Amino acid sequence: MFWAIWAARPAAHEIPVSVLVQAFAKPEGERLRLMLRLPLVSMRDFNFPARPGVLDTPMLDVAKVQPMLKQAADLWIVPAVSVFEGDSPLPEPAVTFARISLPADRSFESYDQALKHFEDPPLPAEMSIPTTSALLDVLLEYKISSDQSRFSIDWQLARLGQRVVTSLRFQVPGQPERAFQFAGDPGLVRLDPHWYQAAGTFVRYGFDHILDGIDHLLFLFCLVLPLRRFWQLVGVVTSFTVAHSVTLFFAASGYTPSALWFPPLIEALIAISIVYMAIENIVVWTTWWPGPFRRSVDSTAEIRSGAARPGLHGRWMIAFAFGLVHGFGFSFALQETLQFAGAHVVASLFAFNVGVELGQLLVLVIVLPILSLLFRFVIEERVGVIIASALVLHTAWHWLMDRSTALRQYDWSITNPGGVATLLRVLMVVVAVVGVAWIVRVRRRR
Repeated sequence: MFWAIWAARPAAHEIPVSVLVQAFAKPEGERLRLMLRLPLVSMRDFNFPARPGVLDTPMLDVAKVQPMLKQAADLWIVPAVSVFEGDSPLPEPAVTFARISLPADRSFESYDQALKHFEDPPLPAEMSIPTTSALLDVLLEYKISSDQSRFSIDWQLARLGQRVVTSLRFQVPGQPERAFQFAGDPGLVRLDPHWYQAAGTFVRYGFDHILDGIDHLLFLFCLVLPLRRFWQLVGVVTSFTVAHSVTLFFAASGYTPSALWFPPLIEALIAISIVYMAIENIVVWTTWWPGPFRRSVDSTAEIRSGAARPGLHGRWMIAFAFGLVHGFGFSFALQETLQFAGAHVVASLFAFNVGVELGQLLVLVIVLPILSLLFRFVIEERVGVIIASALVLHTAWHWLMDRSTALRQYDWSITNPGGVATLLRVLMVVVAVVGVAWIVRVRRRR
């Protein structure tokens, strides 16, 4: 049972801290029903009649409030929820029912129960219910052309509270129910998208995620920082892409441990990957650069061209190994958005990965020319690589300390046989992939 969760008792017109909205949507014949349940006090423009209660707690005057409910729904809900049939907006709905419910009411556990609830008698006029606990149930009806159309909702209820979470369940005749949960104003939510609509949405999700994921970008930055030759870059970036694509697809398919410690473990490993790459850059450029006790190269031009960069030829394997870890990190963000894929999960997974790669390419296209110019005209390349890697190392080390501290707070015991089996399957896949990579490396050497 869902209800509004209050961090503190709100006074009149005070913005609630946390609000949870329950909703059902179902097209039937030539109408679409949308049922919502939300806390009454989230509608702050209304002074709902109340009378003093125990310990001065305001008690709702149910008899006087009932006539005001449809007006409140017209003002707060109808303008904030836009429904589309195909790409055409539907006319404003009729507010068929609006009623007060108790927090303990369980009618919104299913669509049929919620619909039947609106036919039940209203609460008795003498009922005593705290104003801060009362729930408002609303039934909206939209006129549609066909219940087989594809529908979308533009949800704009974030003004109800400081943090608004919506649980929406959508039913299509002859199909399984689809559940959505989102915070704030998610924009246009396609309840039953075409495959190309889902793909376009997830390309954008992947693109935005990689640009917002500073830890992924810092790893990529350290990975390509010492590389200048085109085919070196292609090999390393391709290896990283293939690796995180593998674990992304496996994780999105449910082949990951469900234990609470797994996500923070991956976050800590991502920090370790950045620390390792930064240290490797510093060590390689400190110990290899020509000097009295360093390995010599034929010319400065050979250094700048990348032809003489020992220690970097196996970087694609490092990129592959850590790419497996970063793929799990991508999957955590993807799990929250797969609800918008509709029936096109595979296409959405592929599209999300495409968006990630487009974001990576954009970053490389911007960063690599800037690095080339800096190393050519501003700072010596060896010094520049060491300084940049040291700065990244400093940041990543703090991340590692913070994430390790958070990780130690979890219970690492694995008592669920299903969780053990899933973990073993993941390890088998990782071992198989690493084995293939090792075989490829050996054959290339030969």
